[in-house]
Amino acid sequence: MLRMTTYLKALLADQPMAPERSARGPGSGPVVIWNLIRQCNLLCQHCYASAANKQFAGELDTAEVFRVLDDLHASGVRVLILSGGEPLMRPDIFEIARRAKSLGMYVGLSSNGTLIDARTIDAVAAVGFDYIGVSLDGIGATHDAFRGVEGSYAQSLQGIRLCVERGLKVGIRFTMTEGNAHDLPALLQLMEDENLDKFYFSHLNYAGRGNANRETDAYHQRTRWAMDLLIDACVRSIQQGRAREFVTGNNDADGVYLLQWARRHHPERQEALARMERLLLRWGGNSSGVNVANIDNRGHVHPDTMWWKVRLGNVRERSFGAIWADTTHPLMAGLKQSPRPVQGRCAACSWLPLCNGNTRVRAWELTGDYWAADPACYLSDAEIGVEPGSYAVPDHALARRLRSIPITSAPDDELETAPCAHS
Repeated sequence: MLRMTTYLKALLADQPMAPERSARGPGSGPVVIWNLIRQCNLLCQHCYASAANKQFAGELDTAEVFRVLDDLHASGVRVLILSGGEPLMRPDIFEIARRAKSLGMYVGLSSNGTLIDARTIDAVAAVGFDYIGVSLDGIGATHDAFRGVEGSYAQSLQGIRLCVERGLKVGIRFTMTEGNAHDLPALLQLMEDENLDKFYFSHLNYAGRGNANRETDAYHQRTRWAMDLLIDACVRSIQQGRAREFVTGNNDADGVYLLQWARRHHPERQEALARMERLLLRWGGNSSGVNVANIDNRGHVHPDTMWWKVRLGNVRERSFGAIWADTTHPLMAGLKQSPRPVQGRCAACSWLPLCNGNTRVRAWELTGDYWAADPACYLSDAEIGVEPGSYAVPDHALARRLRSIPITSAPDDELETAPCAHS
């Protein structure tokens, strides 16, 4: 996850900045995203958990969850994101959240927002969640189609507004595909209009139904357009003195793109640019299996939320700390290696220390190889320091399609229009 606002503040406002993440290696526990329940009242096209509106057998009960919370705390975990499915469908969700807060953890709620209503808002507010992320994947009908339930946009927006009324920190989570990219400008405006705290932009990852629908992934040129829009919105927010956060996830090429944007637009700020580069290198790109972990609804531990096909162990059988330190699985051994054993274009990339090989799930789903080049890297050969054309587009129809539109830079006055002829 790239905290865009933090780096741009360091560049534009000369704000000193501590690194987000310590150097790789032993230390405090990872951020844990815990899918407490797989049941969900929506049917989202990109859902990595392939959640559905039914009960799933074998989920951890309250007592087991409490025991694992103690285990996580003992393992150094201090940041916990409660997710699903839809976590608010668990009757004990508030009890679990309060227990985690009592352990001194930062506790976030990842929700579709439809169940934050007049009946639940008091309980949501009483917990004191540090952050509530609500998924909006378009405006109105676009969101409803993406989420599979008519009327879900209106319900989610009402949930967001109730959180704002209670003074809770709340933001939008948006996953972009070819089918909803056109609504990105309107969603950024919605963030302004509703006075929201955060905008989380997620690239599509090929997991669960996201993999089944991977043909909808955005063209590289459209991704660059989206990044320019986000950077522009973030810069305006900083210049206006607003305390808003812009964050991206699931494509660590974003860090390289942000740095190169900064070099193009602010070549005069050499000292700030050098500091920005050092801090981005310290951040270090993809942290699956190192600083980010996932526990699913049945207690299986995964390198992150997108790796549900890879089980490292179960918290019913072993402590989380023991599972997380175990590198007998070849994927975990490679993820914890520095540099990672990536291949092809990723291995030759001059920015590998910053990106860390990007998202391995996409490479694996398309090639069967954990360490193949990530097909969703949208940077040009020149931008990553390889000879143009020296690495062929991976022999996969989707990979060829993503790169099929020549990469160009859009003038600032054209940012509001999606750039692809296929719109």
